[in-house]
Amino acid sequence: MKKGVFITGTDTGVGKTYVAAGIARALVREGMNTGVMKPAETGCRRHAGMLIPRDAMLLIKSSNARDALSLINPYRFQKPLAPFVAAEFEGTRILTRKIVKAYHELARRHDFMIIEGAGGIMVPLRQNYTYRELAQDMGLPILIIARPGLGTINHTLLTVASLNEKGLNIAGIVINHAQSGKTGLAEKTNPALIEKMCGVAVLGILSYGERRFDSIAAYLK
Repeated sequence: MKKGVFITGTDTGVGKTYVAAGIARALVREGMNTGVMKPAETGCRRHAGMLIPRDAMLLIKSSNARDALSLINPYRFQKPLAPFVAAEFEGTRILTRKIVKAYHELARRHDFMIIEGAGGIMVPLRQNYTYRELAQDMGLPILIIARPGLGTINHTLLTVASLNEKGLNIAGIVINHAQSGKTGLAEKTNPALIEKMCGVAVLGILSYGERRFDSIAAYLK
């Protein structure tokens, strides 16, 4: 099986794309043939009659990928909703086998794959099929991106519990300061407590605007 990582978050807006792009850049600098994938993206802007998937485009730029957008981002929608709901609004449905097939084609071409979900791990692609099931079908270890402040202990432990319920391999947790601001007591104490309570290693604590992802990339590859 090809190497790779499935990146999820404890919530939306935690910086999944930022971290995924940073890891991709670090791997490319080391000469690794890196593929990327954003299976479904919502909230896309329309330009010249086409939907532009901003997250997918950043992943492409960061990895120097030359694969077709239809493989990297099989589904894109304009409404900023969960993919399952966005698809319903457009009178269509997401075919998960199409996503998995695209993943296998990309994995055949690249030595390492970075897959980025949308929102958290239980966001639905179909009524009874979430990103958790997609990660399971892809068979990749999962990297969890979490917030640093209040609420992150609960969100992170719930994410870990959900993945453990399916027996999925968790590569680790990254605490990402996606917003600028002062670091308080919660931000200072949360990482160690999360690690202790869920038994999953915190691979990095990224400051706001962090540009170096080499240590995280080195651990994953």
